[in-house]
Amino acid sequence: MARRKLFCELCPAAYKISLHKEIVRRHIKNFFSSEHFARQHESEPLPVVVSTHSNGLIKRGPGISLTLQEGKAENIRLACSKINGIIVKPGETFSFWGLVGKTTKRNGFSEGRVIQNGKLIAGVGGGLCNLANSIHRLVLHSPLTVTELHHHSDALAPDPESGRIPYSAGTSVNYNFIDYRFRNDTTQPVQLLAWCEDERLHVELRTTEAFPTEYRIVEEDHHFHLASNGKYYRLSKIYRETIEKASGKVLSKDLIWDNKSEVMFDSSLIPQELIR
Repeated sequence: MARRKLFCELCPAAYKISLHKEIVRRHIKNFFSSEHFARQHESEPLPVVVSTHSNGLIKRGPGISLTLQEGKAENIRLACSKINGIIVKPGETFSFWGLVGKTTKRNGFSEGRVIQNGKLIAGVGGGLCNLANSIHRLVLHSPLTVTELHHHSDALAPDPESGRIPYSAGTSVNYNFIDYRFRNDTTQPVQLLAWCEDERLHVELRTTEAFPTEYRIVEEDHHFHLASNGKYYRLSKIYRETIEKASGKVLSKDLIWDNKSEVMFDSSLIPQELIR
């Protein structure tokens, strides 16, 4: 028996109505929220680097639209300008959309790749999931508390020849009801830096004094699987290890994501040795 379509799947107009409803609902929820959102920016970097990450802005390969990749890069540059230097004080919450704002052409955003109803299409503001995922990687390497996280497929394009980064499960954002948020439950401020240079995105998390612990992301049992529905999926288990800096002792190993992501690129590009 075929699955009954949701209202948002009936037609483009129904999708827009559903989208607007969720945006209004989130505005109301934010208005009555007791959370204290980070708003202060500082141009001077805090002295201690907690974690850092960089990745390419533009992917090139079979079936990848260079125009949409360039649009994604422009969207990320614009979003970085709104986030760079944000200070998250103890007790405050970082909200991705609270800082980036609405992704419209009027606000300077371009068309990039977005996921709508499980399909990759062109959409204004597309590609910002790349920035959210990079920020999430920083937070996972810190004692900060993730308070809102939504996943999408981490198999949007073939893995680079240089090798797979252990944590690549996608972090989904969609204005404004699918947000990425973390809270600073430590006793010292943290600062997020984000900028683009030479076709690369760079992000850093900084603070005033070094934390006593460090963190390591471990991916286990990474492989691809052809399901009975004819689709390929990437499967893996993602763990985070908490390590005491002074002794090097692993204090804990926690499963943070049991990954099953639909492959959204040409399945012929999957390495045959990784298919089970």
